[in-house]
Formats: sequence, C-alpha cells, structure tokens
Amino acid sequence: MDKAVTLQLLSDAKKAHVNWVQRAQLLIDGLPIDEDAIPLSCRDCEFGQWLYLEGQKLTTLGNVPHLEDIEKVHFDVHDQYIKIYKIYFADDDRSFFSKLLKSKQKISDEGKEMAKEHFKKLQSASELLLNLISKLERRLFAIPETTYNESKYLPEVED
Repeated sequence: MDKAVTLQLLSDAKKAHVNWVQRAQLLIDGLPIDEDAIPLSCRDCEFGQWLYLEGQKLTTLGNVPHLEDIEKVHFDVHDQYIKIYKIYFADDDRSFFSKLLKSKQKISDEGKEMAKEHFKKLQSASELLLNLISKLERRLFAIPETTYNESKYLPEVED
C-alpha cells in the first residue's frame, strides 16, 4: 500500500468520525435522527471499519504508536453514545408502532440532562481521539517512503 493512500484513508476515517459525532450532537439538540444513522458498535462506524481493517495493517510497520490508545478511546466514545442511545431509543415504554417506525421516544427533562452529560463525556473522548489520530498521522508522515513501501505485510491496493 502506498503511504499517500494510507494517509488519505486515515484522513477520510477521521472525517467520518467527526461526522458521526455531529450526528450525535443533532440527536442531543432534538433534531430527528434515525436510530441507525449513528452506529452503536465501535466496529460498525466508518472510523471503526478503518481501525479494524486498514489500521491494523499499520502494526506491521513497527514503532507505530497510538493504535492501542486510539482503539481504547474509540471504544469509550461509543460507550458514552450507547448511554445516550438508551435514553433516546430505549424500547421499554415505546408502543409497537413507534418501535416499528424506529422513532424516538419522548424524553423527560431529566433524561435530556443525562444525555447532555453523556454527550460532554463523548465530546471529551472524541477530542482525545482526534488528537491521537493527529499524532498517528504525523508519525506516518515521518516514516520514510522507502521504509513504508518495503513493509512485507502491507498489501498493494488493487484497482
């Protein structure tokens, strides 16, 4: 794989994470968001797909720090979102019709405040994640092209 391609894929994954957080913000702000628009699992979102596919290939380069920290913080981001999700989309009190249409339930003021607190934690974890990704980008950028291209385990991009 070409270093420029790797950096572009990482940049795209980073942007996808920012968009994911923005959709969570829209939910907190009371805008209608489909419950499937913000993947719950850290493996299902676009950033997670990058992390668990392309990102894992970076370990073959050796001395590429931050991947384990990125994974842990990314998990924390999703953990906070799961708490928000349960407030907005818990199935306990919704009617069959609401569940069928996957619509949000009405949220109490207390529930909204709890969701805002979880979102603050999510934002904090997201900022840490973005900082770690930026450090990884700088590290990858610093790896000489020849070292990067000589890695035996990074597959070539197929057209």
